[in-house]
Amino acid sequence: MDFRWDILAGYGPLFAQGLWMTVQLTAISTGAGMVLGAAVGLVNTNALVPRHSAWPLTVALTLLRWIARAYVTFFRGTPLFVQILLIHFAVMPVLVHPDGGWLLSGDLAREFRQEHGAFLSGSLALTLNAGAYISEIFRAGIQSIHSGQNAAALSLGMTPWQSMRFIVFPQAFRRMVPALVNESVALVKDTSLVSAIGLLELAMAARTVAGAYSRYWEPYIAISLMYLVLTWALSTLAKRLEANQHTPGR
Repeated sequence: MDFRWDILAGYGPLFAQGLWMTVQLTAISTGAGMVLGAAVGLVNTNALVPRHSAWPLTVALTLLRWIARAYVTFFRGTPLFVQILLIHFAVMPVLVHPDGGWLLSGDLAREFRQEHGAFLSGSLALTLNAGAYISEIFRAGIQSIHSGQNAAALSLGMTPWQSMRFIVFPQAFRRMVPALVNESVALVKDTSLVSAIGLLELAMAARTVAGAYSRYWEPYIAISLMYLVLTWALSTLAKRLEANQHTPGR
């Protein structure tokens, strides 16, 4: 078996573009997913609800909790590939469509879908999927802190929000770091699925080269090494962050 690495030389810009798209998708879905996951996780833990709240607030929070649980159940219980297809081919045409889109319509919608439609669909699907998993990480991390610490903070006159911000969350976040890193690493690899909707990332770049030369070892080994470097960099960064958090006096 002979390898022809020279066939990759002319596709350097294509792989660079695919790598940059993979990095963008990972950064956006991880950042937005953490915000969404934190919000959903807090709703599911019931940590910010005052002890004696009015019944309208209780009813509203109960309804919100059911919605949050339904969201988490759906996105954790269905394949990410199906979610990407559903958002791109079903949800996105409702939101952005030349004929009566809810968010954009007319020529602007047509232009937006042609230039940014696949990127928005991929980012949204990855964010929603990551948010569901990250919400469980936040929920488990918060619930791992003994309830007595929260009770002590409330007895000292802190509000539920102050207790969460200054007492519970700083301790819980240290325990979340390994799981959050694992989710980020998984997201790097999951970005390869968005090639199914025509977005040019690493997997699509490799498929383009393979289709042009009918050779598969070289392009797919090349992107495997790129994914490996990305995941190694994330893991190394996380280990340093975790080591700094366990430094005495911090």
